Amino acid sequence: MDLNQLYFDHQILLIKAGRASSAELRHEHEVSASHIAGRIGCMQRSMGASGAPSWDALAAIDNRSLAGPVRHQQGYLA
Repeated sequence: MDLNQLYFDHQILLIKAGRASSAELRHEHEVSASHIAGRIGCMQRSMGASGAPSWDALAAIDNRSLAGPVRHQQGYLA
């Protein structure tokens, strides 16, 4: 997937979270955005980008990083 598309999708999910009509729906959008942040960090890391750790921080939900499992699913080692 294109990195720019991931940036776009992440931003749209954050907008949807901010406009959500319930806490449950907001949480669902935030979790989805978190998964995408993990994918962005993974792609940036594979390209040697210095911003990858920032995206890993955004991929943390409930004090638990989702970036590790995402990297594993995509064939990257954490």
